[in-house]
Amino acid sequence: MRTAAFSPSNHWNATFRNSHFTTQRSKTNADPFLFNTKNPLNHRQVHPPFPSFSINPSKNPPIPISQDPNFHPLPLVVVGSANADIYVEIERLPNEGETISATSGQTLAGGKGANQAACGGKLRYPTYFLGQVGEDAHGKLVSQALEDSGVNLDHLNIVSGTPTGHAVVMLQSDGQNSIIIIGGTNMCSWPEVLPDEDLELVKNAGIVLLQREIPDFVNNQVAKAARSAGVPVILDAGGMDTPIPRELLSSVDIFSPNETELARLTAMPTESFEQICQAVAKFHEMGIKQVLLKLGDKGSALFIEGENPIKQPIIKAKKVLDTTGAGDTFTAAFAVAHVEGKSKAECLRFAAAAALCVQAKGAIPSMPVRESVSDLLQSL
Repeated sequence: MRTAAFSPSNHWNATFRNSHFTTQRSKTNADPFLFNTKNPLNHRQVHPPFPSFSINPSKNPPIPISQDPNFHPLPLVVVGSANADIYVEIERLPNEGETISATSGQTLAGGKGANQAACGGKLRYPTYFLGQVGEDAHGKLVSQALEDSGVNLDHLNIVSGTPTGHAVVMLQSDGQNSIIIIGGTNMCSWPEVLPDEDLELVKNAGIVLLQREIPDFVNNQVAKAARSAGVPVILDAGGMDTPIPRELLSSVDIFSPNETELARLTAMPTESFEQICQAVAKFHEMGIKQVLLKLGDKGSALFIEGENPIKQPIIKAKKVLDTTGAGDTFTAAFAVAHVEGKSKAECLRFAAAAALCVQAKGAIPSMPVRESVSDLLQSL
């Protein structure tokens, strides 16, 4: 069963200036998003995406991306995982064979894909999420959280007979976390060939975000479709620890690992910045022109082949309660700034400010709205 979890009218109030949505990549005047709604198997209500928009003012009052009345933003499309994160707060990780008590526990929406989509929505940028959830309470939890964040769910697939992906997040008292993932609908029941309407969404995006908590063959189809249309693709290295297929990497514009992932994927040390540069060069040799590296408390850096790295120091938080979702927030905020046309240095700075979500618990609940990021940057 493929349908939208909620009617888009519940979370988008769109006012269309033209009868057809066109972009610089459109080859005809036909609206690429007006799909065959007469197909009885297609229950999704499809709308042209975001010529101008406003989010439910009771939840996310909009902030104009541009003062230009002719500016029609191309959407951020996030393809990836959706999880219910089961949080348990503990003083420390248990030793082998040991049982310890948690101080508290709760279940919140998460998953790298859903996190990144929610961040885009909260930053007031038109965002689509393409992923899968089950017909269960966890699926409803994730769908509601995405809707509340202002994310368009037209391309959310609800799968019967398979549970929604979930994760156990063990949050220690120092704010660090350890995570165990159960794939569920993130890894099962994907069609071998993605529907045309999903690929058309990708081809008409402003930027596409991928991660590795869904099958590589899905990411590969999406990345190829984006590449064929000239849409930039960012691949977050987080998720499966298996080698990344060369075929997928060949369609990626920006590869974004953290320091640990960089070391694992290259089998090279990353203890010094010189070693990091040598490890990044290995990806340049494989054809990846840009590497966006998350360095935790050391900040971040963007490595563009043939240029000097652009470094961004960390913007220190007053307190660190939970690092869950910080990397996803950083990557998504960078993507939003990138598609809005900010310079590379400005993108890094914007993303660093958004990553201050570590000051609150949970991934999606802690993500900042655009006003908070703007206010923080103006205060620095």
